Amino acid sequence: MQGEDPFEQGTASILRQPKAVWATAGASVVAFMGIGLVDPILPSIAKGLEATPSQVSLLFTSYFLITAVAMLVTGFVSSRIGGRKTLLAGLALVVVFAALSGTSSSVAELVGFRAGWGLGNALFVSTALAVIVGAAAGGSSAAILLYESALGLGMACGPLLGALLGDASWRYPFFGTAALMAIGFVCITAFLKEQPRPARKTSLLDPLKALGHGGLASVATSAFFYNYAFFTILAFTPFVLNMTPYKSGAVFFAWGLLLAVFSVLVAPRLQKRFGSLKVVGGSLVLLAADLVILGYGNHTTAVVCTIASGAFIGMNNTVYTELALGVSDAPRPVASAGYNFVRWFAAAAAPYLAPKIEEWSNIHIPFVVAAAAAVVGALVIWVRRSALSHEAAELEPKHATEDGVTVFAN
Repeated sequence: MQGEDPFEQGTASILRQPKAVWATAGASVVAFMGIGLVDPILPSIAKGLEATPSQVSLLFTSYFLITAVAMLVTGFVSSRIGGRKTLLAGLALVVVFAALSGTSSSVAELVGFRAGWGLGNALFVSTALAVIVGAAAGGSSAAILLYESALGLGMACGPLLGALLGDASWRYPFFGTAALMAIGFVCITAFLKEQPRPARKTSLLDPLKALGHGGLASVATSAFFYNYAFFTILAFTPFVLNMTPYKSGAVFFAWGLLLAVFSVLVAPRLQKRFGSLKVVGGSLVLLAADLVILGYGNHTTAVVCTIASGAFIGMNNTVYTELALGVSDAPRPVASAGYNFVRWFAAAAAPYLAPKIEEWSNIHIPFVVAAAAAVVGALVIWVRRSALSHEAAELEPKHATEDGVTVFAN
C-alpha cells in the first residue's frame, strides 16, 4: 500500500507461518549461502588443487553462466510441472553436485560440478518466492519480508560457513551444503503441498521477447555493467586480501550483513525520499569510488572498502530489480527472467576476467576496470533517465521489497 513501510507491515505476522513456508524459507537460506560459500576458501582451493586464481575463479563463472541460461528455462519448467516439483528438482541437483564438488580432484572437475550446482540453484531460487507467497499466512508483505530475510541471512552466512568448515579442508563446505540441502529436500517433501499452476504456460522465448521493451533493455544493460563491478568484489577480492579462511569469512560476513540491511531497510527509505534513479545513480558512483580506493589502498583499507561495498551493492540490488519489474508491461516473472538473463552474464565474466587482467597488468587495474563498469552503468541510467523516470515514479514502495529478494531469485 502506498506510503506504508513494508518492513513494519510484515513484522507482526512474519513468525506465524505454516511449516511449508518455514521449510521453503530455510532451504532458501542455504541456497543463497551457496553463492558466497567459496569466497573464504578460494585461496585454499587454489593451493589444494595447484591452480591459478583465474582457474579457481571459474567456479563462479561456470555457476553464473549456467544460472543465466537457466533463467530462460525455470519459468518454462515450473509453469508445466508445478512449483513443488521444480523446487525438489532444484534441491536434488544441488545435493548431488555440491557433494560431487567436494570429491573433485582437479579444477576442471570442480568447475563442471559447480555448473550443475548452478542449474539446481536457479531452479530452486527462481521458484521459492512464488511458493512462499502462495503458502504464507498474513499476506504477501509478510511472505516477502521472510524471503528477504532468508536472502540476507544466506548471503551473510555463506562466507562464514565456508570459513568454519573450510579451515579444516576446502572440501568440507561442499559436503556441508549438500547435507543441509538434503534436509531441506526432506522438509519440503513432508510439509509443502503442490501450488496452483499459472493459467498461461511460459515459453522459452518470453523473457527474450520482453527485452524488446526499451526501458527493460536499458535497465538490463546498466545492470550488466553493475554486476561486473559487484562480482569483481565477490570473486577477486579474496585473492587480494589473502587472509585465512576465518578472517576472510568474517570480512564477507560483515559485507553480507551490510548488503542485507541496505537492501531491506535503507534502500526503500532512500527511494521514497530521493527517487529510484537518483539512488541507483548515486550508489553506482559511490561504488566506483570505493573500488578505486580498494584497489590502491593498503591492506586495512582494502578490508574496510570490501565491507563498505556491501552497502552500495544492497541498495543497487533493490533498485535495479524494482526498475526491471516496473518499466515494462511484461508479467513480473517474465520481465525478471529477461533482466537476470542479461545481467548474470556479467557475473560469469567478472570472476574470470579480473585475475586475467591482473596477469596482463597489475593488481590495481582489475578494480579500475570494475569502477569504470560501475560508472558506465550510471551513465546508462542517466542517458535513459527520461524514459525511465515516469515508470520509476509510478512504482509502489512494495516493489522495493520485492526487488531485494528477486535479485537472486528470478
